[in-house]
Amino acid sequence: MYRDDRFRGPIPAQLSVRVAVLGGIALVMFSVIFFRLWYLQVLSTGQYQAEAENNQVRDITVEAPRGRILDREGNTLVTNRTALALQVRTLELPTGRNRRAAELHSLAGVTGMSYDKIKSEIHKQTKDLPATPVTLRRDISPDLVYYLRENQDQFPGISIDRVFVRSYPKGSEAAQVLGYVGQVSSSDLKLPRYQGVEPGDLVGRGGVEDTYDSFLRGINGDTRVQVDAAGQPTGGTLAERPPHAGDDLKLTIDGQVQQAGESALSEKGLPGAFVAMNVNNGAILGLGSSPTFFPAALAKPRISQSTFNSIFGAPNDPLASTSAPFFDRAIAGGYPVGSTMKPITTVAALQSGTITPDTVINDTGAFDLGDGRTLQNAGGASFGPIALSDALTVSDDYYFYDVGYKLNQLTDNDTRSGPLQHWAEALGLGSTTGIDLPGESGGLVPSPEWRNQLYQDALKPNSPGGTSAVYPDETDRPWTVGDSVNLAVGQGDLQADPLQMAVAYAAIANGGDIVKPHVGMQVEDPNGKVVQDINPAPTRHVDVKPEYRTLILDALHNAAQRPDGTSYKDFAGYPIQVAGKTGTAQHTGQADQSWYVVMAPYPDPKIVVAFTFEQGGFGADTAAPAAREVLNAYFSQQDPQLAKKIAKAPPVGSSTSSTAIDY
Repeated sequence: MYRDDRFRGPIPAQLSVRVAVLGGIALVMFSVIFFRLWYLQVLSTGQYQAEAENNQVRDITVEAPRGRILDREGNTLVTNRTALALQVRTLELPTGRNRRAAELHSLAGVTGMSYDKIKSEIHKQTKDLPATPVTLRRDISPDLVYYLRENQDQFPGISIDRVFVRSYPKGSEAAQVLGYVGQVSSSDLKLPRYQGVEPGDLVGRGGVEDTYDSFLRGINGDTRVQVDAAGQPTGGTLAERPPHAGDDLKLTIDGQVQQAGESALSEKGLPGAFVAMNVNNGAILGLGSSPTFFPAALAKPRISQSTFNSIFGAPNDPLASTSAPFFDRAIAGGYPVGSTMKPITTVAALQSGTITPDTVINDTGAFDLGDGRTLQNAGGASFGPIALSDALTVSDDYYFYDVGYKLNQLTDNDTRSGPLQHWAEALGLGSTTGIDLPGESGGLVPSPEWRNQLYQDALKPNSPGGTSAVYPDETDRPWTVGDSVNLAVGQGDLQADPLQMAVAYAAIANGGDIVKPHVGMQVEDPNGKVVQDINPAPTRHVDVKPEYRTLILDALHNAAQRPDGTSYKDFAGYPIQVAGKTGTAQHTGQADQSWYVVMAPYPDPKIVVAFTFEQGGFGADTAAPAAREVLNAYFSQQDPQLAKKIAKAPPVGSSTSSTAIDY
């Protein structure tokens, strides 16, 4: 039999639709599979081939040792030590949540760290830079090293790596000068100065570690090795680029001067600071601030909140930045300077013609400001008719009240400053000195423009407190003659620090050069070859008449050598001739601040030392003896015979015949 299609009925419409739909679905599925295979086998061949090859190799970063920091004699202040660190590379951990948690629990069991602690460290250290290796511990035990290496297949992403850790052989010495290092942040990586730095690299934070970071940092190397399926090296090294060690930095710091200055600060137990500087080229021989800190505490991968607070101050504390040890009072103190201002006032008065070297003023003991206020001499003293040189020697306040009053007559109280502001700023007050340390403050030389603007701002309706606003810095009044009188004796709103005072006195000593202070001396490569000398030129020159310079130096020399001088009890019988000025500044809400600035040897000074102590009282009692200790350390190195004379010199306070009281 056969089938005759002529007798077959038509296919039902419903069946035709089903066949068409099923055919369409089959065609779509076939197309998807076809194009997927074509994508994988044709378009993505290179990508998957590279990934397959990458599964067989690992790039290992070889950390470059950071350069050393040395003092001027080549003694080590900062170096490196090697340590074995337990690190987690989060990108190499298992991707599954349960597998990752299981591995970290196992790691907690063998390290003695809690699981929560490990998770916390991973979160903290990868918050900004997810690819950064997480350092859980440094200086781990040999047993842990052996165990993890023998069981590496159970701990993918966990490694033992050699790292360099900053080491400080002299403890806290010169801490504010040195600074510390820390991991580069994500915001840092966007800056041009950090070009080439990788996440996880260490960079300078504060001090010369920051300023000279590009020299000290070095360049990391890398090694490409073959690994097995568990990530273990198989012994084959495919490529290697050795690290380039950072350059060494030699500082201008004199170790003995630095130690003497810090010891003098420590002995008093008061907040304070000092600077010792070459008057001719600005080289810093010593610079310190108290309280201080141990940089080694910041060399850990993570520091506790309590350690952080103890060094930098508690968060949200408005006074933290100026009360914590990391704050450098030597370059950012912002203090009234008391009578150490008088030599600067003398320059302004003489150069402006307000007085002459022979001007005599009758000191009655009480100066009438003319507005109902009267200013008294310190201790109620009255010197009668007195000339300029003697007024500097005995630090006669009345004389300089009168000079400040006269200088104010040359000051337009509405539109401009007068000679006192001009010369104070010309000699280095009221602006940064340009020292090669971060964090310097410019301070303040108060002027009519400054105070009158604050007064106008205080009267604006939207100011705090409305039109009757009264600010703590007394912006509720415009400039008055009393502001000039206060400025003449280093009081009122003046803000300066030991570095600025050292620069101003150095200009008087060297004939008018405003030196640019610096702690860097030279950069040397790891082989000892000098890469760069650091010897900045003076920032400017001011013309001070030689006879005025001689008058000031003579008067300050008399202050230290004459029985009625303010620092005679500190330097009577001292084998080195000095020229120094004491200062005792009133500081709102505190006991008096102690100051002393000294230049030596007289009459051709080579070094200037500036000391200040918060709540230290009279300059002759606290700051001057501290400065003498620094001079002892400096000059004892010059000549063995001189060192013997210094050792036999009468102690501070052995002569008490001085009648001057400095304020």
